Amino acid sequence: MIVILLGAPGSGKGTQSAALAKKYGFAHLSTGDIFRSEIAEKTSLGMKAQEFVKSGRLVPDNIVSEMVAGRLDPDGKYLLDGFPRNIEQAKELDKMLAGGKSVVNAVILLDVPQAELIRRLTSRRVCPKCGATFNVISAKPKVDGQCDQCASKLVQREDDTEATAKKRLMLFEDVTHPLTAYYRGEGVFYQVNAAQAPERVTADLSKIVDEAAAVL
Repeated sequence: MIVILLGAPGSGKGTQSAALAKKYGFAHLSTGDIFRSEIAEKTSLGMKAQEFVKSGRLVPDNIVSEMVAGRLDPDGKYLLDGFPRNIEQAKELDKMLAGGKSVVNAVILLDVPQAELIRRLTSRRVCPKCGATFNVISAKPKVDGQCDQCASKLVQREDDTEATAKKRLMLFEDVTHPLTAYYRGEGVFYQVNAAQAPERVTADLSKIVDEAAAVL
């Protein structure tokens, strides 16, 4: 069984991936985790990926697909997070699974209104002195705008500004729209309201996974 979780930055994909993997015993394959592991181990693929990661560019499809292929058992049970990110990678995934027992059973998009995504993405604050991180929504400092650790004034990183958030969301939409259309055509695409409380989102995702498992 293969479940693919799609979600824009700020959609809670990491939280929900962890919850589903624990509940159903999925092996969780996250491209972010794979990149970090390959780079830390200084593998040939990791060194290639690092060049792109450092410059803020997307890692090419062939490198991403090769990394995933090295960790994917075509007979396994996986939750894929961050892969595939486009139609080319989706077709590569089909090739990886060819001849195995596993197929893509469900592709689920965590749907959150853009205004809420921007609110979430711009909520982080950091201390420039000690590096402590806070969130004005979910992990507020004891004194507004002040670091709990060293009392320095908290700042917002450039990566967390509204302008940057909008650019990230536009890129996600441009890349993901053709991918969701591809999986709609395959009859395995689902969408969940991820603006709800995390536990409610997990419950809705679980219903989809249960239904997909029931038809195996």
